Amino acid sequence: MTLFRSWCYFREVHWNGSHGNRRHSLDSNVIVQFIFYMVALIFSLSVHESAHAWTSNYFGDDLARLQGRISLNPVAHVDPIGTLLFPAIAFFTGAPLIGWAKPTPVNPFRWRNKRVANFWVSIAGVICNFMIAIVAGILLRILLATNVAGLGLGRYGIGAEATTHSIVAEGAVEFLMIFFTLNVALGVFNLIPIPPLDGSKVLQSLLPASFESGIEALERFGFILLILAMFTGVFRGIFNLVMPIAFRLLFIGA
Repeated sequence: MTLFRSWCYFREVHWNGSHGNRRHSLDSNVIVQFIFYMVALIFSLSVHESAHAWTSNYFGDDLARLQGRISLNPVAHVDPIGTLLFPAIAFFTGAPLIGWAKPTPVNPFRWRNKRVANFWVSIAGVICNFMIAIVAGILLRILLATNVAGLGLGRYGIGAEATTHSIVAEGAVEFLMIFFTLNVALGVFNLIPIPPLDGSKVLQSLLPASFESGIEALERFGFILLILAMFTGVFRGIFNLVMPIAFRLLFIGA
């Protein structure tokens, strides 16, 4: 049995405002932002894991489906530590933490065409995260086109903010910005080819079969590799490169 798990990294991806301010103040705006952040995170991770389960079932393995994992019900996917506790700590402290959802179990021996199935099952969650980001981006552009939102400064040089003091407009813009930022980050992070991230299995399915044993051997040290990448600035470099590009593409021509 193989386990697919969506991972998220909390440090270089900021949602809005300063983490430092959250350490000293828990005003209503921060609480609302935290609720937005957790709703977006739980929904996005649920879609990610459900995509793994659905794709595995499509290729002939019904293990995850029988366990109720083809579902957007967050109860099926939430890990109390990785999905709730660690993200909350990261939000309020800015601590460099890695989060995760409950792993989706699959049985590769039941797949039709194992290498093709491994590629699509591995990348399914990432594709869904990018699709959510695209939908959020389209909605943001609609708000810009209707003057509900305007361009402003953001963590990555450019962002969107409500042009009125309407609570609904402000909430909609912030919620969509969080959805966009979070899902671009989730997609990019999970594509990094370090075990146990999805990218390592995507790479495994693209490389010749002779590389499989080497990649599987690396999986034993996967979490150590993640920690090393986190503290040596590998993730910081990737996000500092990719996220500004994503926001420039989002607001191109605006």
